[in-house]
Amino acid sequence: MKKLKQFFNGFQKGMKSFSDNITSIINFLLLSIVYLMGVGFTSITAKIFGKHFLDMKKKKDSYWHDLNLKNKKIEEYYRQF
Repeated sequence: MKKLKQFFNGFQKGMKSFSDNITSIINFLLLSIVYLMGVGFTSITAKIFGKHFLDMKKKKDSYWHDLNLKNKKIEEYYRQF
């Protein structure tokens, strides 16, 4: 009876170790696929349309953009969403 209990305890530890390894591999693969699809497609689409998310090429004193608040009517600012 004692050997049978040791066998099942060892089997349980082995299966836990195996499942932890499988979980790590599956998580790595799924997250890699999701990341590559999300970032990859966004990058390709941005390059096709010529979109630059950061203005890093220009050397300026400041990277802040002017708001030009006088271009819109004041009513447009009340309901923004």
